[in-house]
Amino acid sequence: MSFLSGFKGIRAGRAFALLAVVFVLTFGVMVALVVLDQQRVINATSRLQDQTVPEIIRYQRLARNLEQLRQEGERLFAATTQQARQQAIFVVTLVSSHPSVLEHPESAELARQTERFLVDVVRQSATDNRAFAASYDEWQRLAARLGLLVDDVSIQGINLAHADLSDVSAAMRHARIKLSVALVVVGLFLIIFLILLRAHLIHPLQRIDRALSHLGVDRPAPEFKPSAMIEIHAVEDAIGELHASLLQNEEARQALEKLANKDGLTGLTNRRHFMLTADAELQRAQRYQRPITIGMADLDFFKQLNDTYGHAAGDAVLRAYATLMLDTLRQSDLVCRYGGEEFAFVFPESTLLETEKLAERFRALCAETDIRLADGRLVRVTMSMGLADASDCPIEVALKRADEALYEAKHQGRNRVVVAKARAGR
Repeated sequence: MSFLSGFKGIRAGRAFALLAVVFVLTFGVMVALVVLDQQRVINATSRLQDQTVPEIIRYQRLARNLEQLRQEGERLFAATTQQARQQAIFVVTLVSSHPSVLEHPESAELARQTERFLVDVVRQSATDNRAFAASYDEWQRLAARLGLLVDDVSIQGINLAHADLSDVSAAMRHARIKLSVALVVVGLFLIIFLILLRAHLIHPLQRIDRALSHLGVDRPAPEFKPSAMIEIHAVEDAIGELHASLLQNEEARQALEKLANKDGLTGLTNRRHFMLTADAELQRAQRYQRPITIGMADLDFFKQLNDTYGHAAGDAVLRAYATLMLDTLRQSDLVCRYGGEEFAFVFPESTLLETEKLAERFRALCAETDIRLADGRLVRVTMSMGLADASDCPIEVALKRADEALYEAKHQGRNRVVVAKARAGR
């Protein structure tokens, strides 16, 4: 053990060549055969470092993109609005043109088929809503093909590492057979050699195999003991780089997902993500019979502001109001830019009376806030808001009631909060 550890940083071929020099007069032929087997190990580990690990990364990236393509297709068929379908088609187009997909002929062909199919479905659905139902069976077949291809690609990536490791293991088994022939003559050498072999090659390869089997973004980076073999050390470093690459890809995916859920101008939650989150919040409140309120707000005379100061001023006002909302409302409250100068709110654990007080304070704050435009001028823009109880109805109904209350606030002169009247039978 201590013999080879003194040569930390030496290549495997040189280490075993040094042992061969000591015993060359006794078993020169056997040493030559062993060196040939060890060269196979060096070639296999170098191939694992230079070719297999990059190939594994490529296959994993391809599998992830194909799975993303399938998920976006499912999301498209689950979408209820044309805007959501267009967003899904946009992501499908991006994934289909990814280099990892294009360089794999089978994946590229299936991705093109999927993209053409989904584009045709969305185009047909614009004039005929029944196009989705009529095309879903065909989509299921395409999705099944995508799923099978994801499995095939993943298995191919795994088999790459398995083949190299099997080659290394086979080389070591051959070495043991050849060394057993000279066991009587060089018994002591064989014992020392096997100890060194297991400590500095087989065990590290087993650790590498376990590390590759458990590699994932939800697990910490694998840690290895210092290795005397440069090749083993290089493979271990490559595994660490692979794990870092997986983490970077996951962070990039999460960042893209976060961007997809935000309004580009105000930084608030966009309408699509708001509807999903608000619906889940309403279901939770209704399940546990907790109070919850929906609000719709609109900036007063916003068109006149745009006509007077320009659209850049309107954008500045929208951003300022978004910042004011985030700074004023509670962390548990949800707010989104619903469209244009219109905003939607969800106030969990709040009765209509409590929400009305909160909304009134916020309305008064907005009316008293000066917003500085790019040219230095100050403007004030008031806000009207409608509130509705959402503890007994779906999100769409609650939004409609809040919108009707908002319309009433506009009708009464703007710059006010109006609560929707309770429905008969409640």
